[in-house]
Amino acid sequence: MSRLDPIDSAKRIVVKVGTSVLAERSGAPRMGAIHALARQLATCIRQSCEVILVSSGAIACGMASLGLARRPKELARLQACAAVGQGQLMGLYSEAFAPHHLRVAQVLLTQADLANHARARNARNTLTALLARQVVPIVNENDTVAVEEITFGDNDRLAALVASLVRADVLILLSDVDGLLHHGKVIERIDDLNHTHEAMILPTARHTTKGGMASKLAAGRIARHAGIPMVIANGHRADVVLSILEGKPVGTLIAPPARRLTSRHWWMAFRDQLLLPKGLRGHKQFAKC
Repeated sequence: MSRLDPIDSAKRIVVKVGTSVLAERSGAPRMGAIHALARQLATCIRQSCEVILVSSGAIACGMASLGLARRPKELARLQACAAVGQGQLMGLYSEAFAPHHLRVAQVLLTQADLANHARARNARNTLTALLARQVVPIVNENDTVAVEEITFGDNDRLAALVASLVRADVLILLSDVDGLLHHGKVIERIDDLNHTHEAMILPTARHTTKGGMASKLAAGRIARHAGIPMVIANGHRADVVLSILEGKPVGTLIAPPARRLTSRHWWMAFRDQLLLPKGLRGHKQFAKC
């Protein structure tokens, strides 16, 4: 599989954008970045692509509004920031997509939603219905109701699960790094994730974010097993989404294996290991799929 295949023929795209792209260290939104992203996604939609946006940034917006310099550690305070910031973030996206005559829809999910087969199916049906009407679903974790034991913790994994749920053709993770680095150079392509790649991870020092390269590699494993190519790229780069979809060597491509798991086998492989904490594995609420 070349770098151009199958990314340049993708028709259903999931793009995850991190807080480091959307907000300053203070939490103040970067309006230029939000409008640039909306313009790129609108271009994709005009080219007959379906686009789902998984967006961080709600907690950062809430932090800025509440005058907090550092990301709180307590779950309740994080949820308060999210409650304040989520509406603000959606307002910014509505404003950014309006010039392109596109509407946006807020879709808030928890791990429990995706761990329960019926709720996951309902989420997929909602996303599909929105895409059919050329509405841009903007997905985030439902922070205000999630309990600590079953929070995603980062939106990279959520994005990979959503991409798997809707059988996306490509997953793009946008951050403030150019990709996975080795001795300062971007690794353009990974065909088999292993512990060697984990050893290359450098720590992050931002106070408004959680996740980093470790969570992106975890997302890559989920996407690979669903047969979805994933690209880690710098969201500050001009027209980065369009460049990736044109097959240009931007960022790090994590290529899927030749054979993808069936939906049923993917569910069996990842429901317990990635969706549920040890205390809930085997619980009757999640026993049937």
